[in-house]
Amino acid sequence: MDPTQEHGRSPRILLVRLSAIGDVIHGMPVLCSLRERFPHAHLSWVAERVGAKLLEGHEALDELIVVPRGWLKKPSEVWRLRRRLRELKPDVTIDMQGLTKSAIAARLSGCRRRIGFGDEKGRELSTWLNTELVSAPDKHVIDANLRLLGPLDIHFPIVRFDLPEQPMAALAADRTIHRLGFQDGFAVINPGAGWPSKLWPAERFGAVAECLGQKWQMPSLVVWAGDEEKASAEIIVARSGGNARMAPPTTLPELAAVVRRGQLFIGSDTGPLHLAVAVGVPSVGLFGPMPAERNGPYGPRHIAIQKATFEGSSRQRRGASSQLMEAITVGDACQACDTILQREAWRAA
Repeated sequence: MDPTQEHGRSPRILLVRLSAIGDVIHGMPVLCSLRERFPHAHLSWVAERVGAKLLEGHEALDELIVVPRGWLKKPSEVWRLRRRLRELKPDVTIDMQGLTKSAIAARLSGCRRRIGFGDEKGRELSTWLNTELVSAPDKHVIDANLRLLGPLDIHFPIVRFDLPEQPMAALAADRTIHRLGFQDGFAVINPGAGWPSKLWPAERFGAVAECLGQKWQMPSLVVWAGDEEKASAEIIVARSGGNARMAPPTTLPELAAVVRRGQLFIGSDTGPLHLAVAVGVPSVGLFGPMPAERNGPYGPRHIAIQKATFEGSSRQRRGASSQLMEAITVGDACQACDTILQREAWRAA
């Protein structure tokens, strides 16, 4: 039912997707679709601090409510969130995470109409806490999230992210690109991943950078976060035959700005890959323990490579063998890069 008909005024809709970076990005099409359907609605979102950085300044969002990680274990934070959400008085909540903690956040608002997943995507106690359950048979997580809009009479909307760019981040990105002399175009490589089982050998990324430099005269910028990724980035640069450079340390908004200015992105199943997709950069995604059909880069401009599949729980996938990622060869990645760059050249012609 249309909430505008139910309440006779512009609806107040609360979205809940607490973490992580990639998952918050996968929820943005829901936000954009709601704004398209209800242009005068008050749209709010509850997110943890890291993912919330990407939502700051989003044109479709009226209010961002930020909670610290582990908020549910701190009674003072729970009561603070409850008080803030009760002030919002939402007409509808949409739980895009399907976990106990996300469903509790929706329940704390006092809203009686709480939409969430009713199939295997609704986990833990979420199916007991949400009041309106939706089956989402779609393979990709973005399509599944959009299925939650069905009860609001929104069906098969156009997928948009509309990720905002922060002015200071844009300035920092432009300075980096100018300092490196990359104004004529570059690829972005990110060696990181949230799980060890999602990591691809740094030496192979280096070989891909060398391939891009030799065949396409395209240098690569290696982005990183934290000491482990920095060490991998240094290996990539060393193995690139002089075709890759290290990016400076970046904040998340700065990373988004740097990636936005690239011509190609290469990385595994991690937040920066989905960030590249959201800002419209054609991407090559390397997948091991998680199914590419579910988490792969969304849309026809991108290529997901997965040579081996794995069935198991999230914990089992996290601890899966490195052989799943190592099954992807340098040749596989270079061929995917060639395909994308040839396709983009045809589009530009």
